[in-house]
Amino acid sequence: MREITYRDALAEALIEELERFPEMVIMGEDLIAQGGVFGVHRRVHERFPDRILETPIAEPGFVGMAVGAAMTGGPVVVEIMFQDFIAVCMDEIVNQAAKMRYMSGGQARMPLVIRAPYGVGRGSGAQHTQALDSWFVHVPGLTVAMPSNPADAKGLLKTAIRGSDPVLFFEHKALYWSKGPVPDGPEVTVPFGSARIVRAGRDATVVATGRMVEVALEAAHLLGASRISVEVVDPRTLSPIDMRTIYASVERTNRVLVVDEATPRCSVGADIAAAIGEHRFDSLDAPVRRLNAPHAPKPFAPGIERLSVPQVEDVVRMVEELVLYRV
Repeated sequence: MREITYRDALAEALIEELERFPEMVIMGEDLIAQGGVFGVHRRVHERFPDRILETPIAEPGFVGMAVGAAMTGGPVVVEIMFQDFIAVCMDEIVNQAAKMRYMSGGQARMPLVIRAPYGVGRGSGAQHTQALDSWFVHVPGLTVAMPSNPADAKGLLKTAIRGSDPVLFFEHKALYWSKGPVPDGPEVTVPFGSARIVRAGRDATVVATGRMVEVALEAAHLLGASRISVEVVDPRTLSPIDMRTIYASVERTNRVLVVDEATPRCSVGADIAAAIGEHRFDSLDAPVRRLNAPHAPKPFAPGIERLSVPQVEDVVRMVEELVLYRV
């Protein structure tokens, strides 16, 4: 184990998989000039300058090119500067990449990974800070991964690159400089559809996605001082999603809060909450609660931006309400 940053964990995964797959290529904007918008590729392009394609500002064009390259060879990894910009290449992802294996009767492979940073924390304004993961969870044929720590960032990215189906790989921009233990070795991967119990507890379950895992853990620590024991569950992948682990946690604690940075309507948090209500209603001692961003565009000003996503104090308050709830 080594303590490295989330950003370096991603770079390690890319380097190791470029070594594993001689036919692998990476595409994106400013990957050589700047190492990408958050510098993930700085070490990568030094090692493999001929296998990184610097693209123009034309996401539909280079994502379409990546779909064709993946179908005829691959693997291909694409970096979109900000998750928001995926909106201009939905046809290539949703109508082409996601459907190709199905429409070819399994004859066509699609080893394509599309990486994109999302979320608030850098004052990037309404067009650069959204959490749009639920768009892609809705589409059959797409895998959606959302790692919350360096070890999962590396392990999930390696699994994504080694697969035969398209993966949307979403990285919270506030996590790039966070540090955590990462196992040694190029063969350490994290399977899709396997949630992680980040912290064990007995009084309430908090299911959190992406950076909200950090928020949930800090809240759980504060609640521990009040002798409220909180279990934190990180799904790690949103499609497929490991509801079995989530259900087992709910059966232990009988109370659940789902924390999700996206806006509330039709979000992944809403989907998880609905599944718990439908399939584990008899295990609940209180209504399922959800905590999301407000249904509004993200503001630019830092002070207001902070209010646009769930905070530690919000999680603490809602867990306290759950524990005190009486029918």
